[in-house]
Amino acid sequence: MKAFVGVTDEKWYRFLAARPDLTEVNFWRPSGGGFRALTPGEPFLFKAHHPLNRVVGGGFFSGFTQLRISEAWELFGEANGVASLAAMRDSVGRYRRAPIGPDEDPVIGCIFVRDTVFFPDESTVDPPPGFASNVVQGKTYDLADPAVTRYFELLLHRLIGATVEIDLSEPWHRPGPVYGDPRLVPQRLGQQSFKAVVLGAYGRRCAITGNKVRPVLQAAHIRPLPEGGEHRLDNGLLLKSDVHILFDRGYLGVDPKYRLLVSPRLRSEFGNGDQFYARAGTPIAVPARRADRPHAEFLEWHLDTVFKAA
Repeated sequence: MKAFVGVTDEKWYRFLAARPDLTEVNFWRPSGGGFRALTPGEPFLFKAHHPLNRVVGGGFFSGFTQLRISEAWELFGEANGVASLAAMRDSVGRYRRAPIGPDEDPVIGCIFVRDTVFFPDESTVDPPPGFASNVVQGKTYDLADPAVTRYFELLLHRLIGATVEIDLSEPWHRPGPVYGDPRLVPQRLGQQSFKAVVLGAYGRRCAITGNKVRPVLQAAHIRPLPEGGEHRLDNGLLLKSDVHILFDRGYLGVDPKYRLLVSPRLRSEFGNGDQFYARAGTPIAVPARRADRPHAEFLEWHLDTVFKAA
């Protein structure tokens, strides 16, 4: 298991600590660079800059993508750690040391953290062992390292508010609930980060039609939450809003080889759907990374449970 300690602005921390209802946040970076230090479900801790220089809270990594500032505000609002879009633009401009022009909407790196907890002033914690004062963005720790195991074990107990036994030498990612706490289920994303990560993974294009008009694109669950699905990238598809409805109602499906299936009932019930029949049997667009693509288990569930085969 790994953990990442990210360096943040004390103002960002104070803003979010005053809003405990915001339990899914965007730990944004002014540049659009990537983040590969963790996989979803692993701990992410916040350490404030000097002069505070303390670990002030944390949560669990929920995904990374690049978003335009306006998109980050649309999806996360005050969970970006600021009160308005204008304040966010000003903050990004300050870090970039160049004001953002009125017509500019630059891309930023967005690290999503779910189930966040912020510590009161009297409960903040010294930085972990080996955290040098010149670290600018953050540092990754292997929690099986005896030099840090006890430190992170105590912090994890504070994040989940439980006294369960946590073996940090064990692999973090395995099927089902981890250590009996639903917050520690691997690969689970937050609700808003699910939308953002699906948007990024599919290159802002509908997986079936290729439409790239951002306002009509929606992150669809293959297996919906009420039916036992989760906010997971491999349980998602980016679909145009009308295509999303057809998929959810079983008029469209996708097989485990990512080929589009079209129900004959689309034509028999509505006398329409030629654009979909023309694409039937052809592959849909899927993310470049194999691990991000729809999981066969979820696609098969949709075909068996939702798709109108006849």
